Amino acid sequence: MRIPRPSSSSLPSARDRILNKAQALFYQNGVRGTGVDRIIAEASVTKVTFYRHFPSKDDLVLAYLEHRHAAWTAWFREALVAARADQSEDERQNAPLAPLLDAARAWFATADFRGCAFANTVAEAGQSVPGITGIATRHKQEVRDAIAALLPATDARAETAWAATLALDGAAVNAQLSPPAAEAALAGLRVILDALERERAVIPSRR
Repeated sequence: MRIPRPSSSSLPSARDRILNKAQALFYQNGVRGTGVDRIIAEASVTKVTFYRHFPSKDDLVLAYLEHRHAAWTAWFREALVAARADQSEDERQNAPLAPLLDAARAWFATADFRGCAFANTVAEAGQSVPGITGIATRHKQEVRDAIAALLPATDARAETAWAATLALDGAAVNAQLSPPAAEAALAGLRVILDALERERAVIPSRR
């Protein structure tokens, strides 16, 4: 997937140029591995301009995560809906989590894929930057909710969606290692999703 830029303007503002560069650099190199001076240089702004829009690097990190959250979850929901639309009614009933595998395959295949931005940022700086864990928690909850929307309303719905979310996270960690690792991660994710669907099938629906 491709995360859209913060602005659709043909002439992005200084703030958008800063955030555009931060999007790419933070995701590829990490928030600790990317210095403010590099972002300033690549965004072609002055330090005065940078700090006028983002009083600290922490403010920029939070803006990066908020933008990526909105863009990625929108893409994820659309990918799930599109994959589900391609299923037959029988497939929707018996393999409701299959669209998640399709979305994961598309995500892992993107040229700039480097795992989950939120898990990466929490691991790097979650305890040192107030607000990071809150955004990451909200992100995971919305991913879980999008997955839950694929499932029928049974007693197992919430826990099945959460288990699938954790499986997706684990697959993403391994998929970033190499193309063969990505294929292995998808194969493993398929096994887990199949098992979740079998377990879900034996738990009765609410009456």
